[in-house]
Amino acid sequence: FRGECVIMWIAFIIWSIVSLVFLGIAISTLRAKEPVGFFTFVKAPQPEEIKDVKKYNRSVGILWLFFASALELSGCPFLFLESNSPYFVFIALIVMVMSITLAIAYSFIFQRYKK
Repeated sequence: FRGECVIMWIAFIIWSIVSLVFLGIAISTLRAKEPVGFFTFVKAPQPEEIKDVKKYNRSVGILWLFFASALELSGCPFLFLESNSPYFVFIALIVMVMSITLAIAYSFIFQRYKK
């Protein structure tokens, strides 16, 4: 029992580190002067493509903040479930839906601030 508890704590700590990385992305996005990129392998929009760079970056930063917070909250079951619990499938599905929602929300933000 004790070893299993340690493994779940390690899993939660790793999960939290990933959430902190997204929090770092959010903070750097909020402080950026140039328009920030979002998707991997897609160029960041040029300043002349965006109506208001400051509002655009703020919207994208808030989006990352919500994602980082939701990701951290979705990792909380690691603290209470046993390893090999079938509920981890639901956590994986939740993260997948959150990631798709993140991409859709960004496309709305980009359309809103595109010239």
